[in-house]
Amino acid sequence: MSLLRKERLETKLAGYAVGAANAVTDPTLITKAQEYKRFTASQLRAVDGEEIKKKFGPGDYHVSFKIDGEFSVLVYADGEAFHVNPGGTVRVGLACQNEAAEKLKAAGVKRALIAGELYYHKANGERGRVYDVTRIARQPASKAELDDLRFGPFDILELDGVPYKAGIRDLWDKLEQFFPDGARVIPPETHWLKDGGEIAKQFKTWIKAGAEGVVVRSEGGSFKVKPRHNLDCVVIGFTESPEEDRHGMIHDLLLAVMRPDGMFQVLGHVGGGFTEDDRRAFYADLKDDVVASEYVEVNDQVAYHMVRPETILEISVLDLLAQKTQGSVTTMVLNYDGAAKQYKIVRRMPLVKLISPQFVRRRDDKQVNATDLRIKQITDLVEVPDTERDAGGASLKPSAVLKREVYTKVLKGATMVRKFVMWETNKRADADDFPAYVIHFTDFSPNRKTPLERDIRVSNSREQIDALWADLLAENIAKGWAAHAAGATASPTPEESTSVSKPAPKNRAAPKKKADD
Repeated sequence: MSLLRKERLETKLAGYAVGAANAVTDPTLITKAQEYKRFTASQLRAVDGEEIKKKFGPGDYHVSFKIDGEFSVLVYADGEAFHVNPGGTVRVGLACQNEAAEKLKAAGVKRALIAGELYYHKANGERGRVYDVTRIARQPASKAELDDLRFGPFDILELDGVPYKAGIRDLWDKLEQFFPDGARVIPPETHWLKDGGEIAKQFKTWIKAGAEGVVVRSEGGSFKVKPRHNLDCVVIGFTESPEEDRHGMIHDLLLAVMRPDGMFQVLGHVGGGFTEDDRRAFYADLKDDVVASEYVEVNDQVAYHMVRPETILEISVLDLLAQKTQGSVTTMVLNYDGAAKQYKIVRRMPLVKLISPQFVRRRDDKQVNATDLRIKQITDLVEVPDTERDAGGASLKPSAVLKREVYTKVLKGATMVRKFVMWETNKRADADDFPAYVIHFTDFSPNRKTPLERDIRVSNSREQIDALWADLLAENIAKGWAAHAAGATASPTPEESTSVSKPAPKNRAAPKKKADD
């Protein structure tokens, strides 16, 4: 039986087709890709390329070339191979998939899930970037472009239906056994090195050759080592230092970049890299620039004073993350009304989370415009959807609740409440960062240390979201719970309305999320 519903795939070019999560007959394949991505991201610790010698002492280190591509899981079953990614996209008909299927069949493998990077190989030797993969995979210009998409496998999730558990040496031996002398399926180059000096030397060599960075694995953990990147951004807010001996100094600064439509999008905050003189100078410059704002950003339980968008900084970051545990990173887009001296909320849209931001210098030579503060600084480094889109022109359809059920149970004189709501967002056609369906689960138990807990599940498949609903009910409703409401309602309750209005990650089954996470 094929793992693909081919009638749900859209042919792009020369046998190459793309589909959503509902194109696979086994919805757990998408979940496995999502869970693996979340787990590996949480395990990989970021290290500055300049700190390698300090970080890594004598030992045994498995060091691999870090490819700049799109994380995907290769699904192989009985001669058929395709890719799925954590966003729920299915791709089939690539030359690299055909090669992988041939190699695995020759090795006697019946079924396999193999994690790796789908990347673009440029014939001129230049480094392919993740946005090259995105462009070609979405709308290929030619078969030659598609044939230049390659796959770099770096882990095995399952082999013949059994979770694959092996040490790094055995894993890499197995990958090289499966894919020897590949043309389009090539495990990343790796070396066993002895200390930080050797790692630093290899890091510099690979960065010159176009690597995004290196991945280091050892008994002490797993690390991604990357060079720092510099960004120009504008200050839109500040907090004052709470320490008495630092009165009159800034604690940190809230930053933004500018979208092509002239809107400001919150980038994050920076609190490192400042001298005490810097902190005093910024406070003196910004304290009289405070303006009104519909939007409130908080850090360390302190709200930012929003200021006129006039001061431009250069910062450096170790990494930019476009995905988090709950899906895509989103930040607020703001419109600054100079006449009213006020920031107005536009909407949340995808951007990134800054890893280890550091202040570098002021940029008095830059101006507040969509060129000097361009959001493309971000998308040149990491794929972020909808950055070219007019944030202010979007008009989104309202959501519609499909199911709503409430259950109660009395224990030790206290009433516990569990509420389940499923709704259709009606926004997939207008905004890729919204899922098609959402389940919101509220669990209130007054005698528990954390009385209120919540869980969110999302999917682009009605079949999958119905299965998730059934699983959630079976997991949480047993003997003793009384049903108090059932069926559809016209619109979400006030409690759920904020969840409906926010973009959510695409096509995944989210893990449980506590209220205080």
